[in-house]
Amino acid sequence: MASLLQSLLDPKKNWLAAQHMKTISKRLRNFGLRYDDLYDPYYDLDIKEALNRLPREIVDARNQRLKRAMDLSMKHEYLPEDLQAMQTPFRSYLQDMLALVKRENTEREALGALPLYQRTIP
Repeated sequence: MASLLQSLLDPKKNWLAAQHMKTISKRLRNFGLRYDDLYDPYYDLDIKEALNRLPREIVDARNQRLKRAMDLSMKHEYLPEDLQAMQTPFRSYLQDMLALVKRENTEREALGALPLYQRTIP
């Protein structure tokens, strides 16, 4: 069952998944964003922890991309075509650190230690 689901979601094997990825890529390029920029640190504390562990330059670049995207959205404009061509929307900068944080949390739970942070979302 898991292999069937993976094959349905793999853009290399499924035409619809490839079309979806192409559409998402186009929309992210319009505003100069990366896919990892869409993660909300207020929603998931693991993402907040992963962002805190990243180098300051990477977090600053993320904040600049988000500010630029909000500015363009408010002006109802897109990035110029030459800048859109330079964008890399699926280059990940957060996934490795996020996986490390999640592994640490599962290890902490397996050892019976208290979680580092607890919060309920209203």
